[in-house]
Amino acid sequence: MYEALLTEASFLGIDTYEKYMPLRLKGLYSKNVILINKNMDTSCEKACVLAEELGHYYTSSGDILGQDTIEKRRQEKIARTWAYEKLVPLSKIVQAHKETIRNRYELAQYLEIYRRIFR
Repeated sequence: MYEALLTEASFLGIDTYEKYMPLRLKGLYSKNVILINKNMDTSCEKACVLAEELGHYYTSSGDILGQDTIEKRRQEKIARTWAYEKLVPLSKIVQAHKETIRNRYELAQYLEIYRRIFR
């Protein structure tokens, strides 16, 4: 999934780089550049972060780094929701049900996504 999202970003004209950043900062989008924290262990986690940053490309405007206003928090939530829907479309959930996936951890593994999405 991570590679597919990198391809999508490239197609959109977004440069994506993996850089070492503070641990609390997973990713950042600004002016058609996405930075992904190189400290993350798995491509699944990187895919979740990249999807959220692409969500900012599609849905956000302005500087929302400081989450000090309702509007900034709203834009963050909209970008995160976009990422959830990108990574876990309804058709995949239906297919997982048909495959008899039993819990959220199996579902995360089946969908190849980091389990943070289910917290």
